[in-house]
Amino acid sequence: MNADIDVVDREEVSRVYRRRLSSGRARLADVLGGHVEVASDSAWLTMSDGHRILNAGGYGVLITGARHPTVVAEVERQLHTHPMGTRIFLEPAAARAAEALMSVVPPGLERVHFSCSGAEATEAAIKLARLAGRRHLISMTGGYHGKTMGALSVTAKQAFQDPFRPLLPDVTHVPFGDVTALTAALERHPGEACVIVEPVQGEGGVHIPPPGYLSAVRAVCSEYGALLVVDEVQTGLGRLGAWWGCTAEGVRPDILLSGKALGGGIVPVAATVATEEVFGALNRDPVLHTSTFSAAPLGMAAVSGAIRAIKEDGLVERAAALGERLTPAFQRIVADRLPHHRCEVRGAGLLIGVDFADPALAADLLLALVANDVIANISLNSDHVVRFTPPATLTESDVDFLIDRFERAAAEVAANNPEVTDA
Repeated sequence: MNADIDVVDREEVSRVYRRRLSSGRARLADVLGGHVEVASDSAWLTMSDGHRILNAGGYGVLITGARHPTVVAEVERQLHTHPMGTRIFLEPAAARAAEALMSVVPPGLERVHFSCSGAEATEAAIKLARLAGRRHLISMTGGYHGKTMGALSVTAKQAFQDPFRPLLPDVTHVPFGDVTALTAALERHPGEACVIVEPVQGEGGVHIPPPGYLSAVRAVCSEYGALLVVDEVQTGLGRLGAWWGCTAEGVRPDILLSGKALGGGIVPVAATVATEEVFGALNRDPVLHTSTFSAAPLGMAAVSGAIRAIKEDGLVERAAALGERLTPAFQRIVADRLPHHRCEVRGAGLLIGVDFADPALAADLLLALVANDVIANISLNSDHVVRFTPPATLTESDVDFLIDRFERAAAEVAANNPEVTDA
């Protein structure tokens, strides 16, 4: 084990989780082998006993991998000079981060509000929509936008919503990929709607819409005077093999949400990016929507480092190339190893979903992957989809390892569930 890693008592960590944090999290950890992660580097996690596991999960945060040296250098420099601002004076790290982000967002998006999470970014978008007179929210079934009260209102999952009702009023959910249903909803609220949509639904189970869907959404929003919010918290910054999923169809939203990878896998950062017109009210009144940690210098250094790393290392192009290798490889393995288990593989760049008709098989695959030293995630809105979001820093040996261990895990699922049929 690396001498720089502190010795950790795994049982003590579990005990504290059960007593002080979440006993449910502790039970889940036990199911997944009881590991305690203590270090990370690029695509790899090190456990408290020195065991190493390939991280192909992380919920989309680690497009640059863990502890990318460019991001680390920016954050370390800021840490040793000025990590937290007063929120009274101007601060250069925020200015640098804003310019860095504007250099990669779709043209026409000019203003940004920084926050600490994707849910906060969604909340800011909802408030901007209300300031613009768009009080009726329309989101997509299966969409995921966070779990704060406003974000939860547009996250169409009853299991997450029901314990916290009443949520925001005036919310409509329509099927993802269905422009006709969206048009019907907009016809009922001309000039007063805000539509929020993901280019690919991540937590929804890696659902990829039909070609032309986003451009049709943009057109119908323009026709009925609706604001368009594109949530790229998970899909942006190279995850789909492009800087943004919306740019593949030439779509410029009124508001773009970013997060997860924006902090370079080191500091939690998110952003609500808007046109000059939409941002107008917040531009005039700097205290109308604020947060103590918005644009904190340490996070802003991480943003600048993350965007520079993605550019300099060609990680957008690398994500596209890796996706073109991994998705077909997973599809071949599923066809060979799980031909009768009603399983489908879908992918866009480095957002890959393995979809089972039976959620129990998805759970079995997740456990088999961990047993074979690979981390993936169950999709929060689709418990039958195992989702892979590996970093674009995977080496050739990492790719070979991931494909090999996926095949071993698939074979174990097949061996443990031999009676599954196509019926």
